[in-house]
Amino acid sequence: MPPLLRDQDDPGSVGTIELFFDLVFVFAVTQLSHTLVTDLSRTGVLQVTLLLLAVWWVWIYTSWVTNWLDPERIPVRACLLVLLVAGLVMSVSIPHAFEERGLYFASAYAFMQVGRTLFFLWAVRGGPEPLLRNFQRILVWLAVSGAFWLAGAQADGWSRFGLWLVALALEIAGPWLYFAVPGLGRSSTSDWNVHGGHMAERCGLFVIIALGESLLVTGATFARMSSSEDAWAAFLVAVLGSILLWWIYFDTGAVRGEQRITHSTDPGRLARLGYTYLHLPIVAGIIVCAVGDEIMLLHPGHVTATGVSVLLGGPASFLAGAALFKWVTNDRRAPPLSHLVGLGLLAALLWWAHASHASALQIGTAATGVLLLVAVWESLALRKPVKA
Repeated sequence: MPPLLRDQDDPGSVGTIELFFDLVFVFAVTQLSHTLVTDLSRTGVLQVTLLLLAVWWVWIYTSWVTNWLDPERIPVRACLLVLLVAGLVMSVSIPHAFEERGLYFASAYAFMQVGRTLFFLWAVRGGPEPLLRNFQRILVWLAVSGAFWLAGAQADGWSRFGLWLVALALEIAGPWLYFAVPGLGRSSTSDWNVHGGHMAERCGLFVIIALGESLLVTGATFARMSSSEDAWAAFLVAVLGSILLWWIYFDTGAVRGEQRITHSTDPGRLARLGYTYLHLPIVAGIIVCAVGDEIMLLHPGHVTATGVSVLLGGPASFLAGAALFKWVTNDRRAPPLSHLVGLGLLAALLWWAHASHASALQIGTAATGVLLLVAVWESLALRKPVKA
């Protein structure tokens, strides 16, 4: 077995170098939320959405690689540190990725995706043939998408957006299509036999990163404000909202999901669907909630139509992702009823907000009330203790 692969008896625990690498993505999430809050136009929302997808995708691909490679080995650590530097360049470029720093963003991103895959092929040379073939296919997909990233950086405006959208679509479609390549065939989920506990813990940590950004935005914004009843009310609602997001994800869903993937006979299938794809709306929802909290804190007495969409869209994205994740990973016949009811109530709030011309504080309070209902409902429905 190649020396850089994890040992078969390795429990798949997350190493400190992986946590250090994640610090770059704390900054990336901060950059995304700040970029969105400064430009809530349709163009701004579309651009930040694309950049968010890119940030998630480069992080989740790296998490897949560290499922197989031992992060305690010096070459693996060196690779992660190089990726950290490239990730910092990518993150710094986010606010102006569609302006003068597009080439910096695209170059750093493509370097991370292609360079990491080349390193993996070197690290497992002489290793299991299915694993080598799998990453040869991945290299082809990422090299093609990298060409679109770089081509987009040379274009302007919507042409850049279109080329980057194609690049991102290739990377998102790759796992779904098993990285099929003419002449190399296609992978199977059995080729992706990951450490289930490691994948679950990594994704849980990214959720914590996003929640940390939400609390950071709330605290920093409130600290700059003058004291008033509305300011205190908005602050408390925002903090309670973050607590409820944590509770809905971590109370039982994360534990049950980890148990399911750890004991699954096909952990690659669950890792692909439950963690690679379905965690994206969860993380996106938390980031949008952070933007909504800032809107509510700065302008509690009024809100624009876009602000309404942000205040309700964040919780809706989070609940939709959590419902699908729990459905896939917890042997449910259907998504949790509490989450479906919560989504229905948020839809009703959208109508109410426009019909009543409610303020940002009123809408934020109502949305937090829906999250509270979901959290209490699910906790009561799943009283039976879950063994960790």
